[in-house]
Amino acid sequence: MRVLALVLTGVLLLAAGPAGAVGFQSATAPDPDDRPLAIGIWYPSAAAVPDRPNTPVRQALAVDGAISGDGLPLVVISHGSSGWLGGHAGLAKALAEAGFVVVAVTHTGNNSEDNSYRAARRNQDRPRHISRVLDFMLDRWSGHDRLDPARIGIFGFSAGGFTALVAIGGTPDLGLLVGHCRQDPDEPACSLGEAGSSDAPGPAPVWVHDPRIRAAVIAAPGIGFAFDKAALAAITVPVQLWTATDDAKVPDATNAEIIRAALPVPPDFHRVEGAGHYAFMAPCNPGLQALEPEIWAMVCVDAPGFDRTAFQRQFNGDIAAFFRAQLGGD
Repeated sequence: MRVLALVLTGVLLLAAGPAGAVGFQSATAPDPDDRPLAIGIWYPSAAAVPDRPNTPVRQALAVDGAISGDGLPLVVISHGSSGWLGGHAGLAKALAEAGFVVVAVTHTGNNSEDNSYRAARRNQDRPRHISRVLDFMLDRWSGHDRLDPARIGIFGFSAGGFTALVAIGGTPDLGLLVGHCRQDPDEPACSLGEAGSSDAPGPAPVWVHDPRIRAAVIAAPGIGFAFDKAALAAITVPVQLWTATDDAKVPDATNAEIIRAALPVPPDFHRVEGAGHYAFMAPCNPGLQALEPEIWAMVCVDAPGFDRTAFQRQFNGDIAAFFRAQLGGD
C-alpha cells in the first residue's frame, strides 16, 4: 500500500501547474468512534505562493495563508477505495480558485496506507467520516467563521460516490447488494468482497445522513446495485452524476445507470465516451511508467484518442459551475 500511496502522490505532479490564489492547510478532524481523520483544506487566498510544489499534495499553494472572503461555500471530497485526501487535488484547487473552501478526507481503514477494514465496516464508517469532518470545519477550524453553513456540497468518486449518496440521504439495501453479487459474482465490487460480510448475522447497519449537505457531485459511483427507488427516496438535493462508458472497475450499467434511474429527481447526467474508471483522476507523471508499470497500466493508461488532460479541465470546470449554480460562489 505504501507503493500505491507513492504512485497516487505522483499522479498529482502533472496537475500541480501554475499556482493560483489558493491557500492550503493540513489538519485532523476528531472522530470519537475511531482514530482522528487526516484532512487537507484548500481555500481562496491572496497570499504569495512559491514557484515549486510545497505541500503534501504536490501543489504550490499558500500554506496557512490568510483566507480571502466571507460567507464562503464549502465542498467536502470523498476519495475512492484505497485512495487518500490528495486524490482529487486538482479539482480541489479549481474549486478554491472559483471561491469555494474545499476539505478532503483520508478515510480511516480504507486508504492507500491502511486498507484493513472489511467492507461492511468501511461502508458504514465513510458517511460518518463526512459528518465528523463537517463538524470540525463548521465549529473548530480556524476559518470556520468565514463559512456559510447553508452552502455545503459533496464530491465523491467511486467508493466516495457511494459515500456521497448515503451522506445526502440514501440508505443502501443490503439485500440487493447480496442478491446481485450471488447472481453476478464477476461484478468487480463483488469479486473484491463487498458482499462477503453484508449478509452475516449482527446488528443492523447504521447509515449516517447529513442534512447540511445541499448538493452532490458523484463520479463513477461504486456499489450502485445496492440502491433502488426506495433506497434513494429520501434524497432531495440536486445531484450531478458522472459515468464512463469504458469503466471496467465500476460498470455503468450496474452502478451509475441504476442510480440515475432511481433518483427521485433526474440528475445532471454526464456519460463520458471512451473514458475508463481513472479518467476522473488527474493525469499521471510519465516517470511512474518505469517505477510501477503494472499500476501505470491500471491507473494511467487511457483508450486511444481519449485526452485525459483536456477532459480534466472540462470535468473540473463543469463541477465548479454546478456547485456555483446550486450553492453560489464567486
